[in-house]
Amino acid sequence: MKTAVSFKSINALAIPATIAGIAEPLLSITDTAIVGNIPVDGLESLAAAGIVGSFLSMLIWILGQTRSAISAIISQYLGAGKLEEVKTLPAQAIYLNITLSILILLSTIFVIQEIFELLNAKGKILQYCISYYSIRVWGFPLTLFVFAVMGIFRGLQNTYWPMVIAITGAVLNVILDFAFVYGIEGFIPAMYLEGAAYASLLAQAIMALMAFYLLWKKTDISLKLKLPIHPELGRLVVMSLNLFVRAIALNTALILAVREATALGDKYIGAHTIAINLWLFSAFFIDGYGAAGNIMGGRLLGERNYDALWLLAKKITKYGLIVSLVIMLISAFFYKPLGAIFSNETVVLSAFYSIFYIIILGLPFNTIAFVLDGVFKGLGEMKYLRNTLLAATFLGFVPMLFLGKYLNWGLTGIWLAFTVWMLIRGGALVWKFRNKFKPLLQNP
Repeated sequence: MKTAVSFKSINALAIPATIAGIAEPLLSITDTAIVGNIPVDGLESLAAAGIVGSFLSMLIWILGQTRSAISAIISQYLGAGKLEEVKTLPAQAIYLNITLSILILLSTIFVIQEIFELLNAKGKILQYCISYYSIRVWGFPLTLFVFAVMGIFRGLQNTYWPMVIAITGAVLNVILDFAFVYGIEGFIPAMYLEGAAYASLLAQAIMALMAFYLLWKKTDISLKLKLPIHPELGRLVVMSLNLFVRAIALNTALILAVREATALGDKYIGAHTIAINLWLFSAFFIDGYGAAGNIMGGRLLGERNYDALWLLAKKITKYGLIVSLVIMLISAFFYKPLGAIFSNETVVLSAFYSIFYIIILGLPFNTIAFVLDGVFKGLGEMKYLRNTLLAATFLGFVPMLFLGKYLNWGLTGIWLAFTVWMLIRGGALVWKFRNKFKPLLQNP
């Protein structure tokens, strides 16, 4: 039976995927908002949370790419009616991924100070970075496991259970943040920044347990490692490596931005931390339609249903743009209250308000890039995604970033570099999709 491409079928996947997708940035936003209002060293704590959060996101995004590769392969086999042939692959991929994550975790533990010194952290901020990271890093393998299980569910055209896992983790993190950061009189002492780290770690552990249980109970996919090595593991590794390189390019941009904002001064890294959290939150919100494109795109490719694939790309781009316009209106209306949620420092808020408009105006460009990015992942076009990110980062973002630095544009230069970055990413994906799939249409 051909897969239907309708408002109902798209949103049945996109809405739960959106809710699941915002869980990770919501964890960071919660930390940012609560940490930014700590009564002791609030500014330094906010800066440290921003620096560590950016570095951890880099690690998670680099190794978390297996999720997209698993989802793409499972959905393509599902579309071709050959799901039974791929059931031993997920366990092999997950064990490989977790082993790599543990090796990376152990390798960073011994050079924490040097890592954050490279990001221009110094003095009290550096010490807070070290203590915060030393706790949060242990949640790294747990998060990667959850990501991989979510990839399996996505490949099976199911975004409901990932949503349940994500909501549970986000709600738990908020509750634990308040309890551990500010304390509960007579029960839990106020732990401030370290409390935020423990809250995130515990929430990640519970999400991992839920993911394991739901995969066991709700699917026929086993996590028992079986040999021989699945023939698709090689393709999965190549896809993951391409996304790995892509993620390095992506995070080069994010880390360079943090480094340059840190060099501008404490109030600027505080403002940038607020800005990047709101940017990521909106990105993951819009990315729900990218997830629908990922899930349905792979299945339609397996069916060789190119007309429906073309229709899917048009519809999810349209729906994503509508969502981005709603976010733009809300952001413009609550321009100042949004900043005040994250900090009570006047100097930080002043710096943030000076660049927030750039983030708002860039949302439609982000939408096109994020939505088509999801479609391309579902199609297995990881090599092109890699090349697009490399070009956008090193031919667009980096030159614009250092031009802004040379002209003393401060935070404005950093966020103009992000705008150029997204324009290149979205434009390249539109061009490739039209050129590859339009000639294959039966009814152009």
